[in-house]
Amino acid sequence: MTELASYAVSEVNSRGRRYAEASPSGRSEFQRDRDRIIHSGAFRRLEYKTQVFVNHEGDLFRTRLTHSIEVAQIARSIARRLNLNEDLAEAISLAHDLGHTPFGHAGQDALNGCMKAYGGFEHNLQSVRVVDILEERYATFDGLNLCFETREGILKHCSALHATQMGELGERFLADRRPSLEAQIANLADEIAYNNHDVDDGLRSGLITLEQLAAVPLVAEHLQEVRCAHPDLTQRRVVHETVRRMINTLVSDLICQSAANIAAQNLLTLEDVRCAPALIAFSDELYLKQRELKKFLHTHLYRHYRVMRMSAKAQRIIRDLFGVFMEDSRLLPTQFQTAAAKDEASRARVVADYIAGMTDRYAIREHKRLFAVEEDAI
Repeated sequence: MTELASYAVSEVNSRGRRYAEASPSGRSEFQRDRDRIIHSGAFRRLEYKTQVFVNHEGDLFRTRLTHSIEVAQIARSIARRLNLNEDLAEAISLAHDLGHTPFGHAGQDALNGCMKAYGGFEHNLQSVRVVDILEERYATFDGLNLCFETREGILKHCSALHATQMGELGERFLADRRPSLEAQIANLADEIAYNNHDVDDGLRSGLITLEQLAAVPLVAEHLQEVRCAHPDLTQRRVVHETVRRMINTLVSDLICQSAANIAAQNLLTLEDVRCAPALIAFSDELYLKQRELKKFLHTHLYRHYRVMRMSAKAQRIIRDLFGVFMEDSRLLPTQFQTAAAKDEASRARVVADYIAGMTDRYAIREHKRLFAVEEDAI
């Protein structure tokens, strides 16, 4: 194993866990974090939570689970090349979407609207809530008791208001400091994965075409390269070859530019990383090309009328469920009712926890049970 850089996160400079535990045997502290995340109920449920498409619409589209695995693979590759902590980058990547609602961003937007009077809802905060409080697996503490650096990386974004309520995790947002380089890697690995794989899923669904994508610089150069090298290749293989070349270009550029940024700062310690500007980054050229791709996907895929119809139905389901549970908490499963009975704000947070934890298909079934009048829906 390559020796870690002096400014990488290690067990020596880690802030440790909230609750003291004996050191793990045969694995590192961050491997233990990864393993706890993989064995959590929230991680298993990601299999039936979607990125763009509702889960039951096709078996080949990405889910939050497959996306998280792809992010982890990209993050490990980058961390290894930069002599950083692969296990930490992997753990953050696997946990970064644990707090996502059913139905992707449409579900989050709807739940945030429902929770506006109670502090709002944001999936990064919810992911931390899952690993700190909601997972119930251990005898002596709530949550997964992950290392500080893993939890820090999961909380990618946070408003100043919420930061004041997050204790040590919120400090860096108030003091304008950076998280570890491993956390920065996981953040951009997420961006690389979802942009490129949404291209793949969008083409597979027929909502976007290769002809449209040929106008996007990042896609065009690789598409042309594939077609020149393999003129008789089937479209399915053309798409795969193009996407994998795009990912390789972005990852290679990120490694090269980040290495240069790190060298320019003369980093010695993890504290130097926290005081420096963000160092994991694309070159200016690739940053602009990545932005163009994101803009294309927003216009032509995420705003496609078929996706908008799915989103509208999904948001209606979330709003209906929130409203009915707030009106009568006795409709919640038994284990949620005691906490929901305390006061209105507590009930809202419990209802949000329950809904956020649902898979797409469970939310659809729960909505049917509560609102449909057919005999088989009871």
